[in-house]
Amino acid sequence: MENEKLIFSPNDLIEEKYKIYNGDCIDILSKLPKKSVDLIFADPPYNLQLKNELYRPNQTKVDGVNDEWDKFNSNEEYDNFTKEWLSTCREVMKDDATIWVIGSYHNIFRVGKIMMDLGFWILNDVQWYKTNPMPNFRGIRFTNATETIIWAKKSEKQKRYTFNHNVMKQLNGGKQMTSVWQISLCTGNERIKDENGKKAHSTQKPEELLKRVILSSSKEGDLILDPFCGSGTTCAVAKKLNRKAIGIEKELKYVEIAKKRLSQIETKDYIHLQLKEPEKKILQRVSMEELVKSGYFKVGEEIFTKNRKNSAIILENGHIESSLGVGSIHKIGALIKEIENCNGWMFWYYNKNSNIKLIDEKRKKYRIEHARYS
Repeated sequence: MENEKLIFSPNDLIEEKYKIYNGDCIDILSKLPKKSVDLIFADPPYNLQLKNELYRPNQTKVDGVNDEWDKFNSNEEYDNFTKEWLSTCREVMKDDATIWVIGSYHNIFRVGKIMMDLGFWILNDVQWYKTNPMPNFRGIRFTNATETIIWAKKSEKQKRYTFNHNVMKQLNGGKQMTSVWQISLCTGNERIKDENGKKAHSTQKPEELLKRVILSSSKEGDLILDPFCGSGTTCAVAKKLNRKAIGIEKELKYVEIAKKRLSQIETKDYIHLQLKEPEKKILQRVSMEELVKSGYFKVGEEIFTKNRKNSAIILENGHIESSLGVGSIHKIGALIKEIENCNGWMFWYYNKNSNIKLIDEKRKKYRIEHARYS
């Protein structure tokens, strides 16, 4: 869309959920409302210009990145640019937002240091392992088969952020997903071509990569921001996954590609992709005193550690008495283990039909029989 003055709030995206701005990302980011964005994915310039022309063994020329937007006069200039766009991104992030930044060995270490200097706190460095990387045609070093994506929150003190652990398990055959993602380069029908049949954008990312980013760290209806929108992959995947999106792109030709791409997407056609984190049952607190009063434990009943080296007697108020004194199951457990905190429910045992059982089993039984769920 036009390089307009930005005066909207996130609520303005109710009717028009997807906006793409043509202009400099730092300028446009500075005009966005503070603390308005739930998630950022940034694919900034890598500063990886080939110094010489590169040819395949069959003498065909490699179509490398030689765009003006990826050219910087020095590392210092690149660092200043990186610091500025990251600073403005941080200002528009909500207090529970996170940011993903992708890069190659050319730039990601510089970017990571700058992020840490600005106060970001890194959660993961995800390795995108390309299953079909471009070979190293000169044969003078290893084939570059990975890119790094830094996932970070605004600060070390930030307590809340979205991570849909169970959604990622669904994508990974029921197993916890690791920080190594095997995804092929963007090829075939997904690759956008120009009127001459050539790649419309030199570094178009595969939708599968953005699907994992967005599904893992945002919720339906969240606002996703891509400050280097390119051909619009982030916004396209956000729309398919029922999120709102803002894209910023300096090159008008890419803006037109992204707008056309978004216009061809019907969200209802992608309901099968819109995975959600299952709602969690919140367990209500149950005390030892409550279990004693309800008859689940008797006053004077003995409980003990798994190795039976330590034991205690249950008192009427739910506390226990051992050779170390009187206190809660947690306090006495901590004294025995000589640590600051101890989960007494997972530390103490009782006798049941000549077998030993964790006292937590009786707490679970109490919850079931008294429906102690919110």
